[in-house]
Amino acid sequence: MTKNNTNINSLVASGILSLEPYQSARDECNVQEDSYTFLDANEHPVPSKVNRYPDPYQTNLRKQIASTKGIPVEQILLGNGSDEVLDLIFRVFCEPGDNIITLPPTYGMYRVLAEVHRVAVLEVLLTAEFQPDLASILQNTNYKTKLLFLCSPNNPSGNLMDPKIVRELLDTFPGMVVIDEAYIDFADAKSWSALCGEYPNLIVLQTFSKAYGMAGIRLGMALAAPQVIGWLKKVKLPYNVNVLTQEFASKQLLQIDAIKASIALLQNERTILAETLKEISFVEEVFPSDANFLLVRFQQANETYKKLLEKGIVVRNRSNLPNCSNCLRITVGTPEENKHLIKTLRSLQS
Repeated sequence: MTKNNTNINSLVASGILSLEPYQSARDECNVQEDSYTFLDANEHPVPSKVNRYPDPYQTNLRKQIASTKGIPVEQILLGNGSDEVLDLIFRVFCEPGDNIITLPPTYGMYRVLAEVHRVAVLEVLLTAEFQPDLASILQNTNYKTKLLFLCSPNNPSGNLMDPKIVRELLDTFPGMVVIDEAYIDFADAKSWSALCGEYPNLIVLQTFSKAYGMAGIRLGMALAAPQVIGWLKKVKLPYNVNVLTQEFASKQLLQIDAIKASIALLQNERTILAETLKEISFVEEVFPSDANFLLVRFQQANETYKKLLEKGIVVRNRSNLPNCSNCLRITVGTPEENKHLIKTLRSLQS
């Protein structure tokens, strides 16, 4: 049963409603089998791993992901990293003069893409507990508001968003609710993607860059109702995910048990690192995290950042973000890297 009656077509940008998408050679024939003789796409005929264009819809990989994650294949769209998927969402649902809502502190690409597409950004700060301010979000929404971005677990604070608030937003927000789950595999919580069939206004983003350890292949995905996936397909580039990326991801998914073991290792290291950081004299607060990083408040974050850099350790200074004064974001590394970090911080204690 649908929980939100938003007319998705009414949110689609006017120019996209009448768009006739480009038809690639593979779209027209709709076959991929090697038994065919392909003389339709002006490819180099000498066989190699990469002389043919890739499957434009990543059919086999999407089926594999669907099986792994328990998600209907028609609810999956793949992109060249989550950033491409985000760009597609802006293309479909926004046009100049529209606006989006972001909840700082949060992932910076939402604003960058909005500016690229000449879309206004309405910022509604997270609460001191890094949770959405439901009343303020709805108060700032108007007829031009097309997208709401929720990062859960949030970057840079690392916490999950309160499910009761998220549910309320899915029920009441008049535009598309985009839940960025880049770090969801590190959390002991279910993905919101299970509700895509109930909420046509829901888009969930996931990535192979974090828990799956494949940042270098650039593979992200949107999980949404088939109607939404259809609109995103309409504007995506024909061959947006290359052959090598598709093959590498497919092979790695066959090692899902090893991937889960690495996630468990990082979760354990996160706990150890958080407890050990609290023993450092100039650490004021270690925020709870459901991600593969920790937000840590220091007495003098800028000075600590510089001293760590001098010692060859690179962390992220997030002190300029709302509610993050004197905060560094520290990725959970290998056991050896984490011990090196702690040893270095202890050496800086007076």
